[in-house]
Amino acid sequence: MAGPLEGLRILDMTSVLMGPFATQVLGDMGADVIKVESPEGDTVRHLGPMRSPGMSAGFLHVNRNKRSVVLDLKDSAGRAALLELARTVDVFVSNVRPAALARLGLAYEDFLQANPSIIHVSLVGYGQNGPYAARAAYDDMIQAACAVPSLIAEVGDGVPRYVPLAIVDRIVGQAAATAILAAVHHRMKTGQGQAVEVPMFETMVPYVMSEHMAGHTYDPPEGGIGYKRLLAPSRQAYATADGHVCTVLYTSKHWHSFFRLVGAEERYAADPRMATIAARTHHISALYAEVAGYLRTRPTAYWIEELTRLDIPVMPLHTLESLLHDPHLAAVGFFKKTRHPTEGPMVEMAGLGNWSRTPPAVTRPAPLLGEHTDEVLKEAARLAAPTTSPALERGAV
Repeated sequence: MAGPLEGLRILDMTSVLMGPFATQVLGDMGADVIKVESPEGDTVRHLGPMRSPGMSAGFLHVNRNKRSVVLDLKDSAGRAALLELARTVDVFVSNVRPAALARLGLAYEDFLQANPSIIHVSLVGYGQNGPYAARAAYDDMIQAACAVPSLIAEVGDGVPRYVPLAIVDRIVGQAAATAILAAVHHRMKTGQGQAVEVPMFETMVPYVMSEHMAGHTYDPPEGGIGYKRLLAPSRQAYATADGHVCTVLYTSKHWHSFFRLVGAEERYAADPRMATIAARTHHISALYAEVAGYLRTRPTAYWIEELTRLDIPVMPLHTLESLLHDPHLAAVGFFKKTRHPTEGPMVEMAGLGNWSRTPPAVTRPAPLLGEHTDEVLKEAARLAAPTTSPALERGAV
C-alpha cells in the first residue's frame, strides 16, 4: 500500500541526526528520499556498534527508506550533478551552514535557477538574521542555550547536566518535517516554492519557555518565572517497598482517590492545600513529598494494580533494557525483527502512528554508501529530458 507522501521527491543533503531523522519521517510516509553523501559518507555511519564498516546501528535507525548517492561537491562535476538532481525534486533539505553552501555555489539562488518552484529547506543552529548565525550547533549546545541543564540542576543535585538523549535533534527534526509538509501544501495551492529556515535554538525555546515563562508572560511581570509543579524537587520516580513507581496526581479526582486508597480521606478533605489545583500547585513540593511517604510502604506491583484500577496515571520505571520487553510495545508490534540485506538480522522500530488507509512502512533498508548513485543519476537524466545533462549521464561523483 502506497504511503500518503507517494510521489514527493526529496533531495536530502543532511547528516548526523536532526536532518536524517526529519527525512526518515517523510520517507516512512512514502516520500522518495535521495540522500546525498560525500565520498566519506555521513559521520554517523562510523559511530557506535556495527557489523560492517559504515553501517552503524545509529545510522540504520535514521536512514531507512532512502537511496544513497555519493557526490563530491568540491568538484564542479559533482556540483553540476546535484543541481541537475534538484531539477527533478520537490524539496531540497540541508543542514550544511548556508555560508558553506554559498561558497560551493549552492545557495538558494543557485537552486532557483535549476528549479524555480523548489522548496529549499535549511536546518541551522541559529536564525541567520541574528548574532549567533555563524556559530556551530550541536544538541548539547542548544540544550545549554535553552537552559535545560540549569533546570536539571535546579531540581537535582545542583550540577547542570544535559538530557541523556539527543532530544533537540529529534524535536527540531520533527518540526522540520512539519515545516516541509506545510511548504509542500502551499506549493500545491499556488505553484510557488520558497526558502524555509528551521533554526534549532528558536525552535526549542518555546518548548522550554511555554510553561516556565509563567508570570513573565505579562508586561510588567505578574509573578516569578518557572512552573512550580515541574520544578518541584520531589517530582521524581517514587521509591516503593521493592523498587520504584511513576505516578502523577493531577486532577482533584486523582488526589481524592489516592488519599481514600491510603486511608487518609479525612486528612485530604481537611487540608486547604489540596482544595484546588491552584492551591496544590502552590504547595506541590510538600504534597509530592507526602505522597512519597505513602508509596514507600508497599511494593511496586500493588501500586500499579491499585492506581490503574482508580484511573490514576501510573507506569513502571523502565530501564533501557526493560523497555525493549515492554508488554504494550510487544502487543502493538513496535519492535520488529527484520533482516537487512547486508547487515543481517536486526530490530527496527515502528513508524508514526496507526493509519486506516496509508500507513507508514519500511520499503527500503538503510542504504550502503553510494548504493544508488548510478540508479538515481540515470533516473534523473530521464526525468530531466529533453534537456539531458551530461553530468548526470556520466554519473559524476
